[in-house]
Amino acid sequence: MNPKMSGSILREIAPNLELGPEGWWSSRTVSDVSYPEEGNALCFAVEDSSFWFGHRNRCILEVMKLFPPAGVVFDVGGGNGYVARAIQESGSEVVLVEPGLAGVRNAVRRGIRQVVRATLEDVGVLPGTIPAVGLFDVVEHIQDDSGFLTAINRLMLPGGRAYISVPAYQALWSNEDKLAGHARRYTVPSLRDVLERAGYEVEFATYFFGFLPLPVLLFRAIPFRLGIASAKISEEGVRSDHEPNPASAWVLHKLMQRELAKISARRALSMGGSCLVVARKRGML
Repeated sequence: MNPKMSGSILREIAPNLELGPEGWWSSRTVSDVSYPEEGNALCFAVEDSSFWFGHRNRCILEVMKLFPPAGVVFDVGGGNGYVARAIQESGSEVVLVEPGLAGVRNAVRRGIRQVVRATLEDVGVLPGTIPAVGLFDVVEHIQDDSGFLTAINRLMLPGGRAYISVPAYQALWSNEDKLAGHARRYTVPSLRDVLERAGYEVEFATYFFGFLPLPVLLFRAIPFRLGIASAKISEEGVRSDHEPNPASAWVLHKLMQRELAKISARRALSMGGSCLVVARKRGML
């Protein structure tokens, strides 16, 4: 894949971006987002060893194989580039769009060829030019999710695809959601509804992490409701959640293999800690 290709595309569809000496593109302004400043650093510390981030990547790549992008994937709010690197290594071209400076620096360190420090709004993308968008645990941070998805729809090519993951079930709301800057959690029907109202046709929708709702309810949601949840997120706590002991890791591996096999067969899972959706902008390429 020619690393200059994305740069050429960026110059054509986002003329207000500038390539800086640090190796990433920047917009003239960077808007505030509902995500804690330390969030990318905490994620970066565990992403490469996390069962959660690893399984999410495998599921994302699988649906992208089943429903391939028609061109460059804009990974919006892509953090440290963990998903973008997997997309890039799979052979697809990717542009990471991330407003956080720590995330941008980490993405460049990871070898992401095209990194933009901005929100998608700040990028100034011309309407009807983006072939594909990835929104991986991003939409739940947006207060006006319908308006956000409608705005992205306007920027996409007709028939362009959006790949979206979000946390599932409002009943699982906990202090982690609050500290992460979430506005809500979703169900597959509620996410489908907001996407259809925003001008998309849902091609595939499933839950994943089917083994997580019960432990999240018991160890996060209920303590939060009882007022006994931890008041902050620490790196130690994040590591304990993402790096299980060997026995637990073996069980999780088997469960994740089964989930991935079902998704590979285009079989939707009926419950899980997260939702994963592929949606196409109405119209033809």
